[in-house]
Amino acid sequence: MRNPEKMLSSLAKHSAQKEYKYERLYRMLYNQEMYLIAYQKIYAKPGNLTKGTDESTIDGMSIKRINTIIESLKDESYQPKPSRRTYIPKKNGKTRPLGIPSFNDKLLQEVIRMILESIYEGSFEPTSHGFRPRRSCHTALLKVQKTFTGIKWFIEGDIRDFFNCIDHDILITILRERIADDRFLRLIRKFLNAGYMEEWTFHKTYSGAPQGGIISPILANIYLDKFDKYMKEYCKAFHKGKRRDRNPVYRQNETQMLKTRKELTITTDKAQRKKIIEQIKQLEQERMTLSPTLPIATGYKRLFYIRYADDWLCGITGSKEDCRIIKENIKQFLYNNLRLELSEEKTLITNAKDRAHFLGFDVYVRHTNAAKRNALGRLSRDFDKKIVLAIPNSTIRKKLLDYGVVKIIHHQGKEIWKPWHRNKLKNQDDLEILESYNAQIRGFYNYYRIANNSSILNSFYYIMKYSMLKTFAGKYNNTKSEIIKKYRVGKDFGVTYTNAKGEKITRLFYNEGFKRKTDCSYENHDIMIPIALFNTSTSLIDRLRANKCEVCGKETTDIQIHHVKKVKDLNNKDFWDSFMIARHRKTLALCVSCHSKLHWGKLD
Repeated sequence: MRNPEKMLSSLAKHSAQKEYKYERLYRMLYNQEMYLIAYQKIYAKPGNLTKGTDESTIDGMSIKRINTIIESLKDESYQPKPSRRTYIPKKNGKTRPLGIPSFNDKLLQEVIRMILESIYEGSFEPTSHGFRPRRSCHTALLKVQKTFTGIKWFIEGDIRDFFNCIDHDILITILRERIADDRFLRLIRKFLNAGYMEEWTFHKTYSGAPQGGIISPILANIYLDKFDKYMKEYCKAFHKGKRRDRNPVYRQNETQMLKTRKELTITTDKAQRKKIIEQIKQLEQERMTLSPTLPIATGYKRLFYIRYADDWLCGITGSKEDCRIIKENIKQFLYNNLRLELSEEKTLITNAKDRAHFLGFDVYVRHTNAAKRNALGRLSRDFDKKIVLAIPNSTIRKKLLDYGVVKIIHHQGKEIWKPWHRNKLKNQDDLEILESYNAQIRGFYNYYRIANNSSILNSFYYIMKYSMLKTFAGKYNNTKSEIIKKYRVGKDFGVTYTNAKGEKITRLFYNEGFKRKTDCSYENHDIMIPIALFNTSTSLIDRLRANKCEVCGKETTDIQIHHVKKVKDLNNKDFWDSFMIARHRKTLALCVSCHSKLHWGKLD
């Protein structure tokens, strides 16, 4: 049986070769090791214990289950189950459909995803940042900040109902350009056509990729890679001129500055030197009000593009008419080549001085005469015409309202944000209340930490802190000042508890500040298969292969893995609960008999 690492690495070697065609991919699906690696990668996700339409979950995972999938693939009798349709809320108040596949489908999809990622990752454009290894919303936003230089306009792009509008025939045609294996393509089409169940009614899917499916993100990137490559060529064709036209007034100031500085070096008279220094300062101040280039650059045009999933952003140095033409050309390309439509209400042309919206941030070009002295001691406008990433006030407001920690009062035409207690947390213990607030503060900060105005999160922190104090005060029917005295730990607020070893531990309320951090890489990476994923033998796979029940000790080739969502949910009443808690495991390797008894409540 071939090593999965070598198999995927072999695929990745040819990824950047556009003319290379991959054959005999389907037989890779017969490799048992691929499924074990896939199982290792996805087993910890809590959604795996949510039942699909076949009522099965990850619970009871076994080698036999993998072999059953492989056998059905060999004779092409494998048929994906319809996903179970559910709905999750969106930020705009609407709902998003989510498909929940059966676990066997998830496992096979993860194997297919690994194969497709090895094939395509090396050929994707660097402008694509969604659902890719070592890339994220942060890498997309920081790339905007680094590369969108000197722009005048934004085009905020959004594709209408993208995941539900992917044309299956076009997608298979795109896949066929690189993959010459009809059985592999037929299997992907089976997943696309599997349909979904809603209120016990089967619905066939004629287009789209199910949101919630493991292969949907990689298929979406393969589909939109055509758009990325179109924009790459469009940007090249749009570019005009080598550099902007210089502002003659600014140039005149520079020339005068050079002459004055040269005069200073040869003047020895103190009074004259003082006069020259004043003249230099005056010229510096004058220069700070001038632009080095002309505001309207007739012979200079630039176009920049970044995409994350179905959201994309263009930055344009040119006229508003150029923006209208670009938007129309994009609209025509998407419809004619990919059968996709732009969302007119979300695809906007925005002046760079105003705020465009991208991935939850406000993006705009700062215009300021503020200056600082550089290493040579000369005034420099380092802040002018730079891209700014900002946290919108509306986002903070909405997040606080969603958490239920603020009550907004209108007084004399002003909006006052008043911290509010959370009744639903009063029945939890002190540590759970503290950790709930800490997790929400850290989660919000972790996403917005790259914002230039990240310090604005101090106002968010203030509301969260006093909401927590009011929640504790409500729980103990006490005042905030008494709560502060009771839980004060030096200058901080903390909860002390005793762990399982009898040790006293103090957990502090978040106190690490909100300094801006841009510590994520956005450079191109060579395509490398993560060796640690294959060389590290995990205890889970070892226990599955050990063929020994961890309860009765029986040796059998049919070992099943029992799964629970969270260790803390175990009640510690049964010995097998204690076994899992002691090892801090969410899994237990059992023989078929012990696994059945566990579910019947008869495992002694």
